[in-house]
Formats: sequence, C-alpha cells, structure tokens
Amino acid sequence: MPPFVRVPVVLGLWSLGLLALAQPFDLTIVHTNDLHAHLEATKRRDKSFGGYARTATVIREIRRTDKNTILLNAGDTFQGTLFFNVYVGLADLAIMNAIGYDAMTVGNHEFDRGPKPLADFAKMARFPIVSANLDLEREPLLKDLIQPSTILEVGGQKVGVIGLTTPDAANISSPGDNVGFRPVEDSVRRQVAALEAQGIDKIVLLSHIGYEEDVALAPKLRGVDVIVGGHSHSLLGPAVEGLAPPAGPYPTVAKDAAGETVLIVQAHEWGKTVGKLKVRFDEKGRVTNWAGSQPVIVDESVAEDPLVSTMVAAFLKPIAAKSSEVIGRTTSGLSRDRGEQGESLMGNAIADAMLEATKKSGAVMAFMNAGGVRAAIEPGEITYGMAIGVQPFNNTLTLLDLTGAELKAALEHGLSKHPTYDGAFLHVSSGTRLVFDSNRPAGDRITELIVAGKPWSATAIYRVCTNSFTAGGGDFHDVLKAAKGYRLDTGLLDVDALIEYLRAHSPLDAKLEGRIRRVGG
Repeated sequence: MPPFVRVPVVLGLWSLGLLALAQPFDLTIVHTNDLHAHLEATKRRDKSFGGYARTATVIREIRRTDKNTILLNAGDTFQGTLFFNVYVGLADLAIMNAIGYDAMTVGNHEFDRGPKPLADFAKMARFPIVSANLDLEREPLLKDLIQPSTILEVGGQKVGVIGLTTPDAANISSPGDNVGFRPVEDSVRRQVAALEAQGIDKIVLLSHIGYEEDVALAPKLRGVDVIVGGHSHSLLGPAVEGLAPPAGPYPTVAKDAAGETVLIVQAHEWGKTVGKLKVRFDEKGRVTNWAGSQPVIVDESVAEDPLVSTMVAAFLKPIAAKSSEVIGRTTSGLSRDRGEQGESLMGNAIADAMLEATKKSGAVMAFMNAGGVRAAIEPGEITYGMAIGVQPFNNTLTLLDLTGAELKAALEHGLSKHPTYDGAFLHVSSGTRLVFDSNRPAGDRITELIVAGKPWSATAIYRVCTNSFTAGGGDFHDVLKAAKGYRLDTGLLDVDALIEYLRAHSPLDAKLEGRIRRVGG
C-alpha cells in the first residue's frame, strides 16, 4: 500500500475521535445547601422532612438512574442544632464523606467560630472546598485549604466548579481580621477565564450569596452555565405542603452577558429537598436542554439509608450528656408569667439575647413571640436542657428592616387580643418601651413607643431581630411576612443565642423594667 494511503486513514480515525468528543453531554447536578447541622429529620406540624439518612437514599437512587452525576453543597453546613454545638461540623463531615460529595463552597456560618473549625473541616474533607472571592493570603489556617475553583471529571468530560461566599459574612459571622472578601463579579470572571484557558467549557458557579443575588449576577457574567445557590434558603419549583412558598421556578432560566442560557437552582434548607438538575450541553459546552429537572422532596416516603442512619444514631449519644451541662445561674429565676402588663422576665431575657446576638449585624431591637416562650427557669443552676425546654423549636434568628409603620403594626397585632395574651404578643428587648391603652380599638392601642432609646418614627427604618417563625408570619404576623425590606435568616438558633446570653450574664438577677406598660381601664 502506498504511503500516502495511510495518511487519510490516520486522519480519518483522528477526526472520528474528535467527533466522539464533540457529542452533546448530559450531566445531572445533585445539590444541597444550608443543611445547618440538621442530621436528623425536621418536624413541621404532622410531617417531617430531611435528615441525612433520607438524603443519602435520594442521592444513591439518582446515581443509580443517571449516568453522569456530580454532588455539590452550596454552603452553611455549620450551625443550627446541638450536633454543631457538640461536633462543630465534624459529624456532618463524616456523613458527607460517606455519601461522597464532590465539592462544597464556604457559607457565612462556616466562620461562626472563627477560621479554625473551618480549617479542621477542610483538612478532613474528601472533597474540595472552593470560594473565589475569599482572600486568605493572610490567614495561615485556611490559605492552602480552600481554593477558588476545582475541576471535576465525569463521563470523560471536565466540569469547572467555582465557589462564591457572601461578602456579608464579614458582618454576620466571625471570619477574623485575616480573612478578606474580594468583589464578587471580578472574582468569578477571573476564575472563568482561568478555567477556559485550560479548555474547560462547562462551568458551574457554586454560590452562597442568595437566590435574588444569583439572579442579579447571572446577566453580568460570561461563561457560567449553571449557578447552584444557597444562603437564602429558597425553595424553587412547585409549592409543597408544609414547606415555605416557592421563591421562583426550578430551574430559574436567565441569560448571561453574551445571551447564553444560565440555569439557577437552589434546594431550600435542612435537607428538606435535594436538587436534581439534568443539563444537556452541546459540543461547545452551551446549555441546550434541562428537561426532567426538579427538586426531590425528602419526606417520610423516603426510606433511611441504613449506614447513615446508624451514624446519626451514634452521634446522638453524646448529645444527651450535653443537656445536663450547666451553662449559668440565676438568682431571681426567670418567670414566664406575663401578668396584666404583658412583660415577663423570660420574655425579656430571650429578646435581649436575640439583640445581643445580632447587634453586630445592625439590629437595634428584638422581639419574641409569647407563644414561643415554653418554660420558666427557677432560681439556681441553668442547664442546656433547661434552655432547650424554654426554646425547643429550633427556630433561627431572622433580621428584618422594617419601616416604623410596619414595626408599630406588628406590635399592635401582638396587643390586639388584650386582655388575652395569645402567642402573637411580642416581648421586646432592652431600650424599647411601649405604652398601650386597652380601651382603644385593636390596631390603635399604642400611645407611646420608644425604640432603641429614641422616640419612634413612622418613616424611620429599623433593623430588628425576631425568630424565623414570627418573621415568616407565625401567629398571623402578616405584616412581618409581607415586609419587603432587607431580610436575612442568620441561621443562628434562638436557643443558642439564649445559652450564650445566660453564660455571659451569670449569675442573672433579672427584674421587670416596665418595657410594656398598660394604661386605661
């Protein structure tokens, strides 16, 4: 055979290889976010959702049915239950390693106890932890442990994953003086360019900045195909009984600066759902199809994975011992008796604890719904178990920016059933004083209101802290639910704030201060 005949054969085989590589590629992105140490299922009314054992079953089934999968975590694994108090994230990590996560980004709560717990977590993680906008050059504990991005190989293809952390972490957590935050857009653009220079044309942004922020960011970028988000605890897709109202469709479809499709997803919170995004990329790495994408609801219908269930049970044992730990003393006791004025020692203590926990985030006032104050504490030693008995619901602290009019309306709603003090009644933090006339009509009973030591103004904006139940409209606090200003679920447990307050003020000698005063008949 003449030599020239061999050339087209070799070229032909090489060309066929290129054609094979240039075929469309199907990828299933499985994702969770804001797990917040919820190893166990969370009960809501007569239903329960989430739990690592059920989540593991969902993930295993998706991997069985879908050929090319990656498993991502969009941050805030830390903080939220006693599992975090005892294990500081390492119980979660053991299970995440067992399940087989492929990458995780850094949430703000990963810094709640400073850089060291995150460093300990990262050292033992069997998956990369990424964040492009963290400046860690001056933080030796984290400098070599967290990278801006990573490259995952799946199905013979390479997928770039860029991490992103909310810059608010500097104010709502405790990253320390050595951790900096670079501009979000520039950080992502630099990493996209670095990945594209390596021939990566399928890029996922693993983001912990919030759903609305992800939607706003997508049109400013080029080269990002999918944004897997967290931080805002957003449920996307159809409504689910027992869960929060959806914030948008799953996926939310946007266009980038070049007019290319960007898919935005998030998986609510606490493992109540597992995201399942089925993406088809064309031969140039562009998103062309996402049919069959949907969040999987993790409820009682999902069986528990036996291995993970056993791990959770083992981690539970030291939790029982934690409940008897002494956290402080009270000489006065903390009664929940509200009397005819409404103020109570326990209500005051909880509201003050909320305010202390969120002052650095700008809160000037806090209030606690009376229905959430579940127990009193007698004079003497205070244990973890006692504190949990006072606040047993695992509610988190939520920051809201309210107009003066909205704030007054919420307080009025709490007084609307006087002389009956139902669950909607709001205990207020130190520095807030209100006088109400029970003879006036409901909705117009407050005759004097002082907030943060200053006279109330209807047009002022007040950053307040309350629990997630009340902020979400619990006890018919519709004004709080509908408020359109700044809103942030901090992820901090209300009981953790109370525990820290009781520790800091031990021995606590509490007295009624006249924060709420009734006039009239």
